[in-house]
Amino acid sequence: MSRSGLTRRSTLLGGLTVLASPALLRAQEQPAPEGVRRNMSSFRTRHWSDHFDTLGKGAIVADIDSRALHYWSPDGETYRLFPSSVPKSDELTRRGYTEIVRKKVGPSWTPTASMRERDPSLPEFMAAGEGNPLGTHALYLSWPAYLIHGTHDTRKIGRRSSSGCIGLYNNHIEALFAQADVGTQVLLL
Repeated sequence: MSRSGLTRRSTLLGGLTVLASPALLRAQEQPAPEGVRRNMSSFRTRHWSDHFDTLGKGAIVADIDSRALHYWSPDGETYRLFPSSVPKSDELTRRGYTEIVRKKVGPSWTPTASMRERDPSLPEFMAAGEGNPLGTHALYLSWPAYLIHGTHDTRKIGRRSSSGCIGLYNNHIEALFAQADVGTQVLLL
């Protein structure tokens, strides 16, 4: 290849870069469209004191908009951040303060009447195991039928995919399950 061919190509690419630069900069400065969050915002750290008066038995913030779950241990020494799945729609979303009232390894699943109404093909009951939508571990909240649980379907994490629950990868719910005790305060925001 001749030196002049390389120079023309370099000049052309350089010129296109200069012309495209203002457009690229403007695109980076544009806010995300309404309802769309940039990935970086999903994983910014939070501080428990922005949401709770004390740590008590520990604290969990499930941020539905950014699809992230934050956990603080009772002594404040441990902070964990997990990607999560969230409810499919605002109608299925419950927000506010609650707490963990029960923990279960190998949870069984009984779809609610409204879930079966939306999808009549759902079974009346599913035992623990592969294919169970609650995954390997579940943390039951004081609100009936609302849980923080695992999932065998890893495609759901980071998406609006649940019927009201907060879902985690099975290895993440196992880690959270080991750290979060009954009585841990929870905020879904």
